[in-house]
Amino acid sequence: MPATADTYRIATFAAPLSRDGPGLLLRDITKAEDPQIAAIIAVIVQNAPDILVLTDFDFDHGGAALAAFSLALGLAGHEMPHHFARRPNTGMSTGLDLDGNGRLGDARDSQGYGRFAGDGGMAILSRFPFDTDQTRDFSDLLWRDLSGATLPPMTAEINAIQRLSETGHWVLPVLPDEGPPIMLMAYSATPPVFDGPEDRNGLRNRDETRFWQLFLDGAWSDPPDGHFIVIGNANLDPSDGQGFSETMAALLSDSRLQDPQPASRGAMQDADAAHRGDPARDTVEWPADGPGNLRVSYVIPSSDWQVAGAGVFWPAADDPAAVLLGADGLAAGAHRLVWVDVSG
Repeated sequence: MPATADTYRIATFAAPLSRDGPGLLLRDITKAEDPQIAAIIAVIVQNAPDILVLTDFDFDHGGAALAAFSLALGLAGHEMPHHFARRPNTGMSTGLDLDGNGRLGDARDSQGYGRFAGDGGMAILSRFPFDTDQTRDFSDLLWRDLSGATLPPMTAEINAIQRLSETGHWVLPVLPDEGPPIMLMAYSATPPVFDGPEDRNGLRNRDETRFWQLFLDGAWSDPPDGHFIVIGNANLDPSDGQGFSETMAALLSDSRLQDPQPASRGAMQDADAAHRGDPARDTVEWPADGPGNLRVSYVIPSSDWQVAGAGVFWPAADDPAAVLLGADGLAAGAHRLVWVDVSG
């Protein structure tokens, strides 16, 4: 659905656009032979967002891979000429043994898990330009400086440099053709797993989501004036899975926000019987013998928006669009694109 005078489709997609080393994503995009990238592009074109936040996209300093991806989208029939990314915390070396295994330089010794600098960062594509002069980047906020943070045991040396953001926290104004700016509040949080009894990742994940309520409280400046949207991969379900689900539930129920409850028939068909939450709202298809399907990606508009529609691109088996996800449903990765249509 293309934008009208005051209606916009805002989407997020944790599409697997990370590779095993620097430069490989650019190689795969430009060669145009990778079936997974082709499927991801087809899903994006099918849903035709006006603004799209990608939460697993390798960063390179010159932005070459993101520019190439923008071009590929245009060639496929959906122009998103404006693109934005900043260096993520993923793969940013600390020089310290953060995981305590006695070795330096491992992926878990970076500010955010990463095998190389920029591994699995964030990227934003848009039909409209960005006001980059007014962008705010909180990615360097120290975890200890977040009010009310609960920190796991760590040395004073690590405590002094450990950032809150696994990937980043960005506040980015988008400038539509008509109407006021749209303030994107984007992030991609650490999974609340892959740790030990200290629950380092679980605690960090909780505080990464809690950041937004503190931001809206005016912790660092006056809260945003006008329309805004919290968007990205929280890696946290409000009812099921590991992590502090109550933190996600609290954000979704914040009176300054509204939960449009995007859903799909496909997720309903693949429901996990043991889960408590509404299966139609799930956004990722993980194995049933693991975490199962969960709701982890979000587009959460401020309460002053009118929501005209919302959905998760997870077609039911009898939907012709299901072909875009392949026979196993995983052609474009385990995560599904989430979209919300909003108007002023």
